[in-house]
Amino acid sequence: MTKRLQPTRTSAFYAQAILSFAVSIASVTIALIHLPAEGWIRAFLALGLLYVVTSTLTLAKVVRDRQELSEITNRVDQARLDKLPAEHDPFKVDA
Repeated sequence: MTKRLQPTRTSAFYAQAILSFAVSIASVTIALIHLPAEGWIRAFLALGLLYVVTSTLTLAKVVRDRQELSEITNRVDQARLDKLPAEHDPFKVDA
């Protein structure tokens, strides 16, 4: 059975991703607060920002779930392929 190497994620990778997300949200929020426009325009843009963030998180979850399902399917298929030669008896005569 071949062993696949899984890429490892370091804590620095997670910290960078979280920090990048926080900085981007904070910068857009600050820009919305200081935008020279009426309150309803800023609220509309903030609502659009909220929609983009939630849909991005949903997309990331869907992609992750699909990748995990693909990995599980590949492992099951590999187990079936590994089982076939183990069960095959070349000296067995079929009746």
